Amino acid sequence: MAEFDLVLRNARIVDGTGAPEFLGDVAVRGDRIAAVGVVPGAGARELDVRGHVVAPGFIDIHTHYDPQICWDRLATPSLEHGVTTVVMGNCSLSLAPVKPGGAKKLVAMFSRIEDIKEPTFAAGVPFTWESFGEYLAHIRQGLGPNIGALVGHSALRYYVMGAASQERVATDAEIERMCELLEAAMAAGAIGLSISYVDIDESMVPVPSRWADEREKTALCRAMAKSGRGVLQTVPYFIDPAEQLKNIQELGRLSRASGVLCSLAPIVSSPVSGDQWRKSLAALEKERELGGRVYAQSMPRTFDLNMRLSETSFLLYGLPTWNRFMSLPIGERIAAFGDPANRKQLVEEGMRIAPLLMASHVGEVFSKGNESLAGRHMLQIAGERGKSLPDVMLDVALADDLRTEFCIRGVIHADVESVAEILSHPLVHVGASDAGAHIAQFCGAGDTCYLIERFVRQHKKMSLEQAVHRLTGELARDWGIADRGELAAGKFADLVVFDPETIARGPERFVGDVPGDANRYVRDAAGIEAVIVNGAVTLERGRYTDARAGRVI
Repeated sequence: MAEFDLVLRNARIVDGTGAPEFLGDVAVRGDRIAAVGVVPGAGARELDVRGHVVAPGFIDIHTHYDPQICWDRLATPSLEHGVTTVVMGNCSLSLAPVKPGGAKKLVAMFSRIEDIKEPTFAAGVPFTWESFGEYLAHIRQGLGPNIGALVGHSALRYYVMGAASQERVATDAEIERMCELLEAAMAAGAIGLSISYVDIDESMVPVPSRWADEREKTALCRAMAKSGRGVLQTVPYFIDPAEQLKNIQELGRLSRASGVLCSLAPIVSSPVSGDQWRKSLAALEKERELGGRVYAQSMPRTFDLNMRLSETSFLLYGLPTWNRFMSLPIGERIAAFGDPANRKQLVEEGMRIAPLLMASHVGEVFSKGNESLAGRHMLQIAGERGKSLPDVMLDVALADDLRTEFCIRGVIHADVESVAEILSHPLVHVGASDAGAHIAQFCGAGDTCYLIERFVRQHKKMSLEQAVHRLTGELARDWGIADRGELAAGKFADLVVFDPETIARGPERFVGDVPGDANRYVRDAAGIEAVIVNGAVTLERGRYTDARAGRVI
């Protein structure tokens, strides 16, 4: 009789601790790793991985799969990129707690902030729950990856205060009630709390979380800490560099008052913000000196975007006329953008994003008249036509009934040296992927493969062992994800098998597989041989198996 359920033979073992790789085998029994190194016993199933790397499953600490997990328990395509644990509920937004009939507000906030629209919610999210624990119970069965769920402060505050959550600070009684609910959510399996310093809702009003004073936030952090674990995640007021630094200082105070780890996302390198990223890192270091546990998140990818006027784009939120037209049904939207009476105002406002349009090219087109423009840079087209960039974008988009893809490339977080310095900082976690959000603008999944592809293999800015540690053991340790992130006997058997010479993220594809007739960008992965979750082979050579062994962690 076989001693193990699964044995991976002849592996290059990168164990997630940052230690040098070594050759050996990994044995799995049930949902746990049984042995690492020399494994003489036989497995019921044995895989010869032929010298490929076996590492702990990757962890993505910043996703918005909360809605998607209701209709897609695999959280595609993250698993394909080696991710075995995703954390959702970031940026103060979660789908619980929610009162009967109160879902409309949560949907509106998700629609505005994360670009997941009402028809998608109507078709794919049943809202059959009220408490956070009931939401976790709804999604718990049949999971592909493991799920770490943050409680969204905006959802929590709205549940307790209703409309007043966006009008004033909370009373002592309201804070006490929020703390009770948060404690119950932690007991039910929540991993922490998320707040926001920057987001606005569908009415251009600050989300409920932003109306909270430090007294409320401190009380919530202390309530969360009663569970013995918990992370506070937030997005800073990045619009104003001085305010972002104040946000970091407040996070330091919250951490020192409660003992919880605070995580701020993202820190990015941008020619627009200059050396702001250096100042933010220095502020993090200062809070560490004072005793606070405050980390930032950053992503390895260049923050490239795709814009289609037929979809959504947060780049247009600050342009009043554009933003108003983007909220119209598609037929009315085409008419509004095409009305000559609106062109002057649209062009004037559009000049505010001209620097981004200068770095864009035309992607997918749909009309015969636009066929010759595919792949060409907007700046070149504008020069030939003697028009401004916004003017040309409108002409091209209208010829395709607004479906034209405009690809903005190589502007934000694009400098390899700066990004490598950010990612190598001890107070920065690899995160901020936003997988599951802004789905009609970019695909956040794939950062895991890209870190190894770009910064290990191409630019040699970190070793393979360092990169794996940053995607696994470091995150599990700092975020309190117990018994994961490391290849060692007794740990959960979350594993990824990959070829370090070919691992890569594929190009974005625009597909129509979202409920409510919605579209999204996805990416395939290269070089991922197998993904194992809690001992079950869930992905093998690019194909999903029937295994669904993921858990709420």
